[in-house]
Amino acid sequence: MKTESKPVYLKLRDEIAAAILDGRFSEGDMLPSVRAFAAQQGANPLTVAKAYQLFQDNGLVDVKRGVGLFVARGAVARLRTTERDHFIGHVWPEVRAQMQRAGIDPAELLALS
Repeated sequence: MKTESKPVYLKLRDEIAAAILDGRFSEGDMLPSVRAFAAQQGANPLTVAKAYQLFQDNGLVDVKRGVGLFVARGAVARLRTTERDHFIGHVWPEVRAQMQRAGIDPAELLALS
């Protein structure tokens, strides 16, 4: 399976999206400031700002000038749909092909759960 190399701002975007989907940030919660998240991730604040801008552009956060960024209402549902569509359209076909090459039956995996 090929390895996917993503720009840092997209990796940070994925980290934030996962935190929202995992419930670490609920709708209405304030996200860490750009500087705080940059320090936590060891990233450049401009790179974090670019990742946050993606959320703004997609209406997933509400901006309160001088206060911060807050997870918008409906963000979890929209993110879940986006993640599901990406998985089905891009990740699953490669996983399925690798399983077929390795002789793995999906039913076997389900039985292990």
